[in-house]
Amino acid sequence: MNSQSDETADILRSSGIMYRHLVCKMNLTNTSHRNILMRNVAIAHIETHRLNGIVYFADDDNIYSVELFQQMRDIRRFGTWTVARLSEDRSGIVLQGPICDGSQVIGWHTNNESDGKSKRFHAEMPGFAFNSTILWDRKKWHRPNPEPIRQLESVKENLWVSTLIEQIVEDEGEMEGLMNDCSRVMVWHIDLELSYSSYPQKWITENNLDAIWNLPLA
Repeated sequence: MNSQSDETADILRSSGIMYRHLVCKMNLTNTSHRNILMRNVAIAHIETHRLNGIVYFADDDNIYSVELFQQMRDIRRFGTWTVARLSEDRSGIVLQGPICDGSQVIGWHTNNESDGKSKRFHAEMPGFAFNSTILWDRKKWHRPNPEPIRQLESVKENLWVSTLIEQIVEDEGEMEGLMNDCSRVMVWHIDLELSYSSYPQKWITENNLDAIWNLPLA
C-alpha cells in the first residue's frame, strides 16, 4: 500500500521477466480490505491498458508448483483447480475447489455447509485464473453487463471470491478444470500466524519448494 517496497523491487529487477510494479494509493478504512484494493488496482490497470494474457492472483501465503503456471498457458476463458490446506486442528487436509469430469467442472469440494447455501462458486483465490481480455473486450465474450469487473468490498468475507468469479463467468459450463481431471493439487495454502506479518528484510528461500500431491479417486 502507498509505496513500492525496495525488497519487492529488488526481486522483480533480478527475476529476468517483464513486469509492472503497481502501487495502491487508495484510502484504507478497513485493513482486511487491503488485498481487495490492491487486486482492483491491478485489474483496472489491465483493463485500461488492454493487456493480453492470463490473470492470476498469487500471494505470499501459498506454495506453488511450477507446472501450475505452465498449464495456465492453455486457459481459454476461465481455468480452476483444487487448493489444499491443513485443517484447523492440523490433523488432516482440507480441499477447496472443483470436482471435474475430464476438464468439465461438475461440482465443488466444500467443507462448510453454510457456504453451500450462500456461495455460488467454491473456489479459493489461488484456485483460478482467467483470460485478461474478459476485462476489456465485452463483445468478444458476450458480456451483457457494462460495469467493470472488480472484487467487491461490500459483501461478506466468505463471498469475496465467489462474487468476483460471478462477474467473469455465468456458470460451470464456462470453466475449464485443470490438472488432469482436477485430480492433482499444485497449490498449498499456508495459514501464516499474525507474528509473521512482517518478513525479515531481503528474505529468501534457498531450496525449491515444488510439491505435487495426487488426490485419491472417489
